[in-house]
Amino acid sequence: MAFERADGHAFAFVPGQFVQVHFSYPDGKPAKRSYSVATIGDGGPAERIEIAVSYVDGGAATALLANLQEGDTIDGSGPYGRFCLMEADANRRYLLVATGTGVTPYRSMLPQIEKLTARGAEVALVYGARNEAELLYGDEFEAFAQENPHFHFYACFSRTPRSLPRPHDRNGHVQVALSELQPDAAHDIAYLCGNPNMVDEAFAQLKETGLPIPHIRREKYVSSR
Repeated sequence: MAFERADGHAFAFVPGQFVQVHFSYPDGKPAKRSYSVATIGDGGPAERIEIAVSYVDGGAATALLANLQEGDTIDGSGPYGRFCLMEADANRRYLLVATGTGVTPYRSMLPQIEKLTARGAEVALVYGARNEAELLYGDEFEAFAQENPHFHFYACFSRTPRSLPRPHDRNGHVQVALSELQPDAAHDIAYLCGNPNMVDEAFAQLKETGLPIPHIRREKYVSSR
């Protein structure tokens, strides 16, 4: 979904940050839901903010957003969060791990990722989905990998593999590809975003390999009604 500010001004954000949508339950109780910004950006103002919304059966925010028509308005705020690439980092390799809509912040980071690969860093995006239809922005990441040889895109399918598998496809959860990449405590930094179970399991896996906790950055997506 894409939104523009009602006052016509641009929206400044740092890739990796999120916005909050404000609404009320039927009984009038106020609520908020957080969505990572998917807009490809370089840290400057953007005219349009894109988000990816997971369908939650019976979810109040799902009902609000699913029924919006072009031109409708919602209340929101932001940006918030520190799940961002840091200029002070000088790691040789970046491991970006995601499931579901947790891949959206990595899409917004593509210009920064291009700069990382230009300085010689390796970047591996490990993305878990149940099937190819749920591989959000998959074609964009595949194209980016073709243009940037230091960027590697691993699509991990937990239920149904592609009918025509690609060389970096993996069957199973993201932990399969993460093990294959052999995380290196001396040179790697990792970002984990998406399902809380995945984030916790991948965090434990990376700690076991010796990655320092400050080099494992996490953001969990929790489905709420």
